[in-house]
Amino acid sequence: MTKLLRFQKHYFILAVLLFIIEVCIAMYVHDGVIRPYIGDFLVVMLLYCFVRSFFKLPVLTTCILVLIFSFLVEILQYLQLVKMLGLQDSSLANTVLGNSFAWTDLAMYSAGVVTILCIEWLWGMRNKKRLPGQKAGAESL
Repeated sequence: MTKLLRFQKHYFILAVLLFIIEVCIAMYVHDGVIRPYIGDFLVVMLLYCFVRSFFKLPVLTTCILVLIFSFLVEILQYLQLVKMLGLQDSSLANTVLGNSFAWTDLAMYSAGVVTILCIEWLWGMRNKKRLPGQKAGAESL
C-alpha cells in the first residue's frame, strides 16, 4: 500500500509562484484579458500544484478533482453564495469566492486542466527517455 501523503518540493514552489502571480493579477491588473481569462486559466494550475505538493495522486485524478472543485466554485457564484452569506460587502469574500458566474470561466478552467495534462504528459515522455539511474537533464545516448 502506497502512502497518500508526500511532500514534493517542485510542485510546492510552482504553487507559491502561481499564488504570487494570482495575487498580483488580483491587486494590480484591471483589464479585459489577463484578469478575467489568464487568472482563471492559472488558478487551476495553482490548485493542481498545491494538491500535488502534498498528495500522491495520479495526474488525471488530481486534474479531475481540481476541475470539479473549480466548477463547483463557479456554480456557487451562479447561486450568489457571497450574497446568501451576507458577505457581499467583503472584498476578500468577493475576490476569493467571486461574485459573478461566467461560462468563459468554465472554459478557462478546462483549458488550464488540458494544459496541465499536456505538460505532465510531455514531462513523463522526457523522463522515459532517460536511462536507468540517469539524472534529469543528463544527456541520453
